[in-house]
Amino acid sequence: METSKVVSIEDRIPKLKQQRRKKANKKLILLLLLFFTLIVLVIYFQSPLSHVKTIEIEGNYVYSDEEIIPLTKLTADTNIWRVNEKAIEEKLAGLPEIKSVKVKVNMPNRVIITVDEFKRIAYIMKEKSYLPVLENGEIIKENKTERIPANAPILFGFSEGKELNGMIEELEKLPAEVVNSISEIHHTPKKTDSFHITLFMNDGFEVSATTQGFSEKMQHYPSIVSQLDPDKKGVIDFEVGSYFKAFEQKGADENEEEAESEG
Repeated sequence: METSKVVSIEDRIPKLKQQRRKKANKKLILLLLLFFTLIVLVIYFQSPLSHVKTIEIEGNYVYSDEEIIPLTKLTADTNIWRVNEKAIEEKLAGLPEIKSVKVKVNMPNRVIITVDEFKRIAYIMKEKSYLPVLENGEIIKENKTERIPANAPILFGFSEGKELNGMIEELEKLPAEVVNSISEIHHTPKKTDSFHITLFMNDGFEVSATTQGFSEKMQHYPSIVSQLDPDKKGVIDFEVGSYFKAFEQKGADENEEEAESEG
């Protein structure tokens, strides 16, 4: 019969003491880590390290950083933990040309503001100033400029409403190269078409069209012009189908009408 090994209490006491010592050391290390972590946090909160150091603004073109930052009320004395993202987003969203805003706090001391602005589709001539027209059809009266805009067509005879909204919607559908080729768009309603427009192009041609289905026809403008004599300017009519009439021919027709009336 095999006898079991018996360990005396005296032999086990050193091992128990060693295990207890290890547990005590682990607890002490954890308490020290917690203590030093709290000290670091207290120092961080009480020092300028916890203040806003950098404000980065992304996606802004209309509004400059110098215009946006004061509206946030953030300064070098603002504690990073007291930055109210929601309040800043609501404040900046109140600007007429801002579509949406996202504010994000990046530790330890950075604030990133991402702005999505409404696109300026065109400008409206008002007295001697140009008022931007946004993609939502709103006319911005505060941000007027006296310089002739080079990045969008100038609208004449339009006011806020269905005609303007229809025009903006059609311009948004056009390729940038076609929009950039338009100098002026005049709202020239007829008895039979309240949406009739007359365009003056940067290359010297004139376009007669209507806002209804305008983008579908106007996107073919570069192809049509490429087939015309660049030295022979005239009117490209997109009202019914599409055809070209030279300015000289237009004048000749008027002379013929006058001669017929005299006869």
